[in-house]
Amino acid sequence: MKKTCFLIYGLALLLATGCGSGPATDTPATDAAATENTAPRTSVPDFDADAAYRFIEQQVAFGPRVPGSEAQLKCAGWMEQQLKQYCDTVYRQETRLMAGDKKTRLRCINLIGSIRPQAPRRFLLLAHWDSRPWADHDVANKHKPIAAADDGASGVGVLIALAQALKAAPLHNPDIGIDILLTDVEDWGKGEWGDDSYALGTQYWARNPHVPDYKAEGGILLDMVGGRNARFPLEGNSRQYAGNLQQEVWNAAGQAGYSSYFVYQDGGTITDDHVPVNEIRKIPTIDIIHLPAGSATGFPDYWHTHNDNMSVIDKATLKAVGQTLLQFLYEQ
Repeated sequence: MKKTCFLIYGLALLLATGCGSGPATDTPATDAAATENTAPRTSVPDFDADAAYRFIEQQVAFGPRVPGSEAQLKCAGWMEQQLKQYCDTVYRQETRLMAGDKKTRLRCINLIGSIRPQAPRRFLLLAHWDSRPWADHDVANKHKPIAAADDGASGVGVLIALAQALKAAPLHNPDIGIDILLTDVEDWGKGEWGDDSYALGTQYWARNPHVPDYKAEGGILLDMVGGRNARFPLEGNSRQYAGNLQQEVWNAAGQAGYSSYFVYQDGGTITDDHVPVNEIRKIPTIDIIHLPAGSATGFPDYWHTHNDNMSVIDKATLKAVGQTLLQFLYEQ
């Protein structure tokens, strides 16, 4: 990840669209905090942020999960075992993909954990797990891979902890099933290679889903969801492709008490794993992604640097994201 285009945030509040093209969904005039006090609450289990933190820590301990590395194989095996503990069916996709330089063949391992695989209503939850092979926004060691604690491991940690919670306290509605997609080779891309050089594993899955003709009501991508003082604005491609779902998730954040994280403000338009899910698989999918206000790059200052390590991970943010997802799912 990622290509982004930016809005000046004061101006963003006056515009109906972000920097992407296409119609936008209107945002409510009031913050979701108002909903926290008026709407009936659903009985939702607690999300275990400590477990999510441990799952992130374990991934980082393998070392940078760069395609072709030993760490990639070890982490994939560990994630597969975790999914088998908490999901009913687990699929492993392993293939070779051409990198954006059109020279390098990359080993790609996607993992999918299905909860209630026969349920007719499905939601897709996804995150990438690979590490960027270059620290191109650092001032030193630019050609070495990064630990990717937030930009990679955080989304996976939250999703495994979510699967753990759903195993302990299944959703009330038996017609709802969950598919957790942990996707590889997201961050082996460069601007000069084009947008399609990113999200290679998700592009592959979107064309070759784990079950034929896979469909879901909606998808939720987690990317950089563990950083301290995280800010999740309304990302532009999410608003264009899945505006209603975006509103539902942000409203669920208000219900759960986390509207200070999930802000009703326009964010940039990001090329991320949700784009091929929307454009190839045609599943309306949103991106929950930390986009700080006033950042020169649009991303946290540790983005694509060696500072993206466990020191940036905050359990309070993990709790906000995981509890919001549980709130959304239990309200269905």
